[in-house]
Amino acid sequence: MSDVLILNGRLVDPANGIDAERDLLLRDGRVAAIEIPGVLKNVAAAETIDASGCIVAPGFIDVHVHLREPGQTYKESIATGTAAAAAGGFTSVIAMPNTVPVNDSVAGLEWMLDAARGSVVKLFAMPAATMGSMGIELSNFSALRKAGAVGFTDDGKPVLEDDVMRAALVRAARLGVPVSQHAEDTRLTGGCSMNAGPVAFRLGLRGMTVEAEARIVERDIRLLREIEKAEGLRPHLHVQHVSTARAMEAIRAAKREGLHVTCEVAPHHFTLTDEAVGNYDTHAKMNPPLRVEADRVAMVAGLMDGTADTIATDHAPHAAHEKEQEFERAPNGITGLETALGLTLRVLHRGQGMTLSRVVELMSVNPAHVVSLEGRGGLAVGNHADVVVFDPNTDWTFQATNSKSKSRNTPFNGAAMLGRVRFTICEGRIVFSN
Repeated sequence: MSDVLILNGRLVDPANGIDAERDLLLRDGRVAAIEIPGVLKNVAAAETIDASGCIVAPGFIDVHVHLREPGQTYKESIATGTAAAAAGGFTSVIAMPNTVPVNDSVAGLEWMLDAARGSVVKLFAMPAATMGSMGIELSNFSALRKAGAVGFTDDGKPVLEDDVMRAALVRAARLGVPVSQHAEDTRLTGGCSMNAGPVAFRLGLRGMTVEAEARIVERDIRLLREIEKAEGLRPHLHVQHVSTARAMEAIRAAKREGLHVTCEVAPHHFTLTDEAVGNYDTHAKMNPPLRVEADRVAMVAGLMDGTADTIATDHAPHAAHEKEQEFERAPNGITGLETALGLTLRVLHRGQGMTLSRVVELMSVNPAHVVSLEGRGGLAVGNHADVVVFDPNTDWTFQATNSKSKSRNTPFNGAAMLGRVRFTICEGRIVFSN
């Protein structure tokens, strides 16, 4: 494998306490040297990147993406989805199990992770917590963990029954991995297609209440407390795409209590409100739905104060013909891998004063911790050579037609972005350059 030399950049690596000018040498897929400017200037390398004016950081990690393969490759494939990830600065992604068929078996997991699928970046997966994601019978956690599972989830659906969720948390705790929960009490959301509130009332649509999300988060936190007391275990609950102030506050209180809870926020939930639905714009339809301004502000606050651990895209590609139908019939979800950094820098860094170090924590360091990825999320010598080089000051406009994804379902087509990915390097290979 060829050496890559990155010179003249500002290294932001919170995991190792570095925010300063540093040069990097990547060799054999690992970080080989980190030096002050000048020390590495005479090293011969196959590729030399001039990172002047740019941030050099550990590659981003997305703990929540939908790659649609197997079964729905007309929307996305592992190859195209991970190409979009590389364009967004991501070097690792965790694929969700709601493929066709559902990824709930060792054979399915091994097929997905096989190099023959053509993943451009490092691919990990969370298989289904229950067989077929039906919420009844747990999948074989032990066998799936041995085959490479980094956690378990029925994402797209909640694990609704108390006894099943309790068993999932216990089994996952014994294996040292999280249960990642789609927090939605579907007993309260039947027939709902957006947030409950004035916009839904104006459009004549049934709305999902705040309670539908918060009730599951609060139930799961109660289960953690009960399991710790009764079993002496320390289960890890990861709450996906938090969207309501009430759920965020429940997570904040659980963390203060010392329970092992982590959570993610999607860029669309800290950027938009349900007003973006406008007149039935299906590109603003997702689950959980866009909420009201008070909830959006609560997501920003959670990211700023450390309650939220990660930014995750919930990248959910759909074909044009699926979104171009009545609002209530259109599927939930938007693409997000290529707009995550631009929105984070625009809304949180420029808009709220979030430091670049905190941005990197949310997109690299913390997601690596959530799913316990050894040697990723930081750039210490010997770690995997997963690097993103981005210009934090470039204003640009996202055009969905230029996306690497197969799908174009995004409310951010034509939206202003801040910060541009210049290079993405995965295990020492340059997988994207701009």
